Amino acid sequence: MNRSKKTGTSRIISFSSDAKSILVGMALVLIGGAIWGCNATVSKLLMSNYSVDPLWLACIREFFAGLLFLIAGGIMSPNKLVGAAKDVPSYPKYLALALCCVLVGQVSYLQSINWTNSGTATILQSLNLLVVLAWVCIMSHRMPRKRETIGVALAFIGTVLIATGGNLSTLALPPQGLAWGLANAIATSALSIMPTAMIAKWGNFVTNGIMFLISGLVLCPFVQPWAHLPKFDVASVSMLLFTVVLGTFGAYALFMAGVMRIGSIRATMLGTIEPVMATLTAVLFTGVVFGPADLVGFILIIVMVFLVR
Repeated sequence: MNRSKKTGTSRIISFSSDAKSILVGMALVLIGGAIWGCNATVSKLLMSNYSVDPLWLACIREFFAGLLFLIAGGIMSPNKLVGAAKDVPSYPKYLALALCCVLVGQVSYLQSINWTNSGTATILQSLNLLVVLAWVCIMSHRMPRKRETIGVALAFIGTVLIATGGNLSTLALPPQGLAWGLANAIATSALSIMPTAMIAKWGNFVTNGIMFLISGLVLCPFVQPWAHLPKFDVASVSMLLFTVVLGTFGAYALFMAGVMRIGSIRATMLGTIEPVMATLTAVLFTGVVFGPADLVGFILIIVMVFLVR
């Protein structure tokens, strides 16, 4: 009798602990995703209101976020940071990952935001799941499943609606914005596929710190951010600090902490708050107006996220 009571109590405690961990994880993912969405609109405000060049912003954001990632990695796993630094044969791989996954991804995302708006750019970024799906199907030697096929169809229809505004005879989005958005989707998919072995070896913070820092350093000679400083005021400096510290490093740290508690599938579902938040803040703070076709397209692509996983 006493044993059964003890067993029952331990199960309740275990359940409560698991439930608490899941709730905390969900909250972390939601907060991280929301900050990411807000970060897109903050970037748009910097580019449109303060004439900040997308390449300048990408260079600054990558360099300083990379430093923050490495500092966090050094605190949490110093042995891995030292090991990654001593792994000289992997240096060419570090460079390749930095160029393909971070540099192209960050530049294309900011260019997409610059040519369109934060909501549209973030929605187009969600198409990266289609590239990941294609990769999984090729590597697994299988065809897309029924729900995945439906998701692909919805994503295609949604993209067409966003690009044309519902009028198939014209292009509502600037061609540059659409092209940069699709390039960003491809680069984002590469970010979720290519660094996996390195992340397993050196951890998330160290790996991303290396990629972000190298990417920022590669951009420096071309952008020369020190020679082209925008005319900043208190508000713009605050936004710049936000996009580096919270919007890039903080959002990622929160999101990954949540993923560790609830898993990637749940995190992907909850991560749809990112385009929703980007769209809402774009309407509230940048004055962008979305038509019915845009909103339907957004919804279709978000539904695709739930089907393709």
